[in-house]
Amino acid sequence: MVGQHFIKFLDGHPLFHLTWLGASERSAGKRYSEAAKWHLGATTPESISALKVEEAKPGNAPQLLFSAMDASVATEIEQAFAQAGHVVVSNSKNHRMDRDVPLLVPELNPDHLRLVPFQQRARQWKGQIVTNPNCSTIVLTMGLGPLKQFGITRVVATPCRPSRAQAIRE
Repeated sequence: MVGQHFIKFLDGHPLFHLTWLGASERSAGKRYSEAAKWHLGATTPESISALKVEEAKPGNAPQLLFSAMDASVATEIEQAFAQAGHVVVSNSKNHRMDRDVPLLVPELNPDHLRLVPFQQRARQWKGQIVTNPNCSTIVLTMGLGPLKQFGITRVVATPCRPSRAQAIRE
C-alpha cells in the first residue's frame, strides 16, 4: 500500500516523473498492472499500468528512489542502492534509529540532512539513505512543531482504538 501511495503522489507531479519500479524477482519482468493489484480505488494510473517492473537491484535505477520495501528485505536492498550512489528515501523502519541516517520531517527538521556527509564517510557510500518517522509520529510532530516555541518538554500520547462496532459502522 505504501508503494501505491508513492505512485499516486508522484503521478502527474510537476517535478518528478516516475520512470522505474523495483520489486522482487517474483514481479520482475511483468507490467505493473500484472504484478500488483491496485488497492487505491478506481484503476491503476494509466502512466504506471504498462510500466515494466524491474528487480530491485542497482543498475538501471534512477538516482533518486522512493522505497516502500517491506522491512524484512529493506535493509540489504536499500544499502546496496546507497552503496551504488543512489539517494534512497525510505519509508521502512529499518534505518530509523541509525545515528547517521536522517529521520526527516522536512517541515520541521530539514537540518537533519546535515547527517548525510557523515553517513557517506562512515559507510563509504556514494549515495545516501534518508528515512521518515512512522505515520503516527509524523502526524504528532506536525501538530507539536509549532508549539516548540512555548518550551514543551514532554508529551504523552496514547493510542485510541475504536470499538469493533464503531469501526464496522465507519
